[in-house]
Amino acid sequence: MCGCLRFGKSKVFNVIVSVMVIEAFSGFSLKGRVAFGQAVRMVVDTKRTDSFQRMRVHLNSFRAIDTHDHLEFDKVPGLYTLWRESYFGTFIPELAPKTEHVPVATWWPKVQRSFANGRTMSFYRYQLPAFKDLYGVDFNKMTLQSAEELDRAIIAKYQDPNWIRHIVTERANIQMLVIDYDYTPYDYVCPYEFGCAVVRVNPLFRGFHPEEYNNDAESPYNYAKRMELPLKSFDDYCNVVDHILQRAATRGAVGLKSTMAYHRTLRYEQVTREQAAEAFGKRRNELTPAQIKAFEDFVFWRLCELSVKHDLPFQVHTGVALERSNPLHLENVIAGNPQTTFILFHGGFPWIGETGMMLMRFPKNVWIDSNWLPTVSYTVAKRAYHEWLDVVPSNRIMWGTDTLHAEGLYGAAVFTRECLAEVLAERIDRGEVSEEDAQRIGRQVLRENALEAFPRLRRRIHK
Repeated sequence: MCGCLRFGKSKVFNVIVSVMVIEAFSGFSLKGRVAFGQAVRMVVDTKRTDSFQRMRVHLNSFRAIDTHDHLEFDKVPGLYTLWRESYFGTFIPELAPKTEHVPVATWWPKVQRSFANGRTMSFYRYQLPAFKDLYGVDFNKMTLQSAEELDRAIIAKYQDPNWIRHIVTERANIQMLVIDYDYTPYDYVCPYEFGCAVVRVNPLFRGFHPEEYNNDAESPYNYAKRMELPLKSFDDYCNVVDHILQRAATRGAVGLKSTMAYHRTLRYEQVTREQAAEAFGKRRNELTPAQIKAFEDFVFWRLCELSVKHDLPFQVHTGVALERSNPLHLENVIAGNPQTTFILFHGGFPWIGETGMMLMRFPKNVWIDSNWLPTVSYTVAKRAYHEWLDVVPSNRIMWGTDTLHAEGLYGAAVFTRECLAEVLAERIDRGEVSEEDAQRIGRQVLRENALEAFPRLRRRIHK
């Protein structure tokens, strides 16, 4: 009995190993075991195949659309800031939160152990392409002296007002960013010509009393005052929420965004207006947890309705926040709002299978956004793309970088393109998809699906 294992289609790495099995259920013969051991050792790295190289070139050849980022525009980062405000910053306890520039010599020696321990983490590795491609350095080989030189180079580059634009539109080859300006609520005029905003709706869930807001900019009561809108009753509050979304749409916003999964369960019950109104006008200490949840639940369902009214798809943070963030909790609200476009963020990590199931259950109005996932775990992201392409149509998957700085954005874009290129190359080499179809799927994920999901973004791109 003879079996063949085939690895890839590269001329160099095409390996066909014949394994002779002498007896069924009794294991390999000595010759068979030797041959099998050689086959295992010769398993091909997909990134070294011709299919991967061609797919990577293709995915870099067209201008992508990044559906989620937090790109800041009012800071000049140095090396300290790029690490402290990266996702790996959580794992560098030696770096205290600081906004001012910090000399490299004061912190570099302290963080070497943290860097060494994080070498294999995606949170660490995603920034490395930026240092290599944008500044010409191998970060893993840096000394104190070369780190100080890199720090000076970063600061010097940011003296050029076009540096961020250069990174995003030319080096990362991104045409448009969908940006969550969570630090400027209710102001949707993007400072970049390559960016458009979404409405961060989190503050609206606390609108039962004015004292819920320490930040005046987040307060819908202050917004109502500025817009000369009445806000004395719960009905008034609902009208103010409608006004906020309507104004956002007219000022260029393309969607809604909720990160409430960081704070509460994603299970939003359908409650009556009268139930929600019980909380209005009362301080938090005068309300029960059930009354607060009822108010929040009503607001979420109302936002789903307004999402349709104002043509603003609803981006919902899922995953990365313990069990309460499991996307399966959204089943009832998605079922109850079939006209609302729901975009499930981060692939629901770690519930990537559950996320795919949600789209299978609701194929007409649910999309998967893989933003952040390759940065969290390249390995899981690769598995997720494979699983999703098994169970959902290719026109329902999107991507985004989800970073604060342009360097992080560039690194996350490289990570995502390489991860997707690996997945598609493996499917080409297994004969599951033609190279032409794989190229089309890659373009869908990185560009075309965003234009399909966001009507206002599509109109802006095509006008």
